[in-house]
Amino acid sequence: MSNFGKVLKDEVTRISRREVRAQTESLRKSSSGYRHQIAELKRAIGHLQREVTSLGRAGKAKASTTTNPKPTRFVAKGLRALRTRLGLSANDFGALAGVSGQSIYNWEQGKSVPRKAQLSVLVDLRALGKREARERLVQRGVKTTKIPRKNATKH
Repeated sequence: MSNFGKVLKDEVTRISRREVRAQTESLRKSSSGYRHQIAELKRAIGHLQREVTSLGRAGKAKASTTTNPKPTRFVAKGLRALRTRLGLSANDFGALAGVSGQSIYNWEQGKSVPRKAQLSVLVDLRALGKREARERLVQRGVKTTKIPRKNATKH
């Protein structure tokens, strides 16, 4: 009789395993699909992170080439020398720089200093010659007043 009990037990185990396998098959397939999707998403994230890093490096390189790598110092005497080299009054030079003549005067006297944005405009003005400076003032509709040279000799 022990043989009959063993056979019955084995049969019940076999049938129950088949039922469990049938019910868990759909879960196994879906979890396998989820694992594949997760792996694809991880690869996509890695790719995007590498792309962001490379763009960040390119952006830094571009920013370093467009900005002046050496910080610009402001020297009041240099501003006055630039203005006199261009032969402009403080009001005319202020119109060229986009500020008032009083600001130019205060900067030259050392009473105040230009902001970063204004300083970059002044750096750009250093490349101008007299003619180009006058042309820019005429384009802006400013009537220029000529300042006399200090060492001008009369004939």
